[in-house]
Amino acid sequence: MTDNTSVIREKRGQAFWITINRPNKRNALNGDVIAGIARGYREAHDDKDVRVIVLTGAGGKAFCAGADLQNSGAAFAMDFSRPNVDYADLLRLSQNATKPAIARVGGVCMAGGMGLLCMTDMAVAAGNVIFGLPEVKVGVFPMQVMALLQSIAPRRLVNEWALTGEPFDAHTAQAAGLLNYVVPATELDAKVDWLIGRITDKSPTAIRRGKYAMRAIASMSFDESIAYTESQIALLAMTEDAKEGLKAFGEKRKPSWPGK
Repeated sequence: MTDNTSVIREKRGQAFWITINRPNKRNALNGDVIAGIARGYREAHDDKDVRVIVLTGAGGKAFCAGADLQNSGAAFAMDFSRPNVDYADLLRLSQNATKPAIARVGGVCMAGGMGLLCMTDMAVAAGNVIFGLPEVKVGVFPMQVMALLQSIAPRRLVNEWALTGEPFDAHTAQAAGLLNYVVPATELDAKVDWLIGRITDKSPTAIRRGKYAMRAIASMSFDESIAYTESQIALLAMTEDAKEGLKAFGEKRKPSWPGK
């Protein structure tokens, strides 16, 4: 299950951990890292026992510092015959995922790392973490990150972060909606475990279908989304999880989810 190269993929109970394993490079993105994260998402979805994905970075200094600029030519080199790029495909994959993902942010989160943060459903960060979109400082722009960031954080803040390239702290990130919780670094793992527990005791079917529905209605008008969701709740009520949940409620016991 583990791959001790640029990305470690590891099943811990009902959680599937994906860890960027380049601490000496501040967990910077390269082709192997992007491929490893994508593989982790696919493996997690192929395993019916996995209920939640955790994305993090090895070491305590960085979650992900963005593209590996050691070889700047390689970092931004593209095959212009391809209409898509691997990093964008990873963001697409994350948005079509039906299992929830948590970002565990224990160190600096910059540039492309901000995209990884935004592609998860929830995020917990240590209070000392610094965030930023510094691309304009090296003559580029956080193009792909913007596709997710603009629907999470207020427009004025996104403008400031992207146009100035200046860093901001964890409490600013939380106030902007990028983070669910900010805790002392010594409490980071405990808080992530607590959040995992609050997901894994719930209906996997409801979560799976719910994530699918939230994705579907994101660009719909109210009239479109209400029509879609009223049909979805009818379908959900027909699942084995819904039947078990209602039965358990009536019997005043904890549900035993069949996941169907």
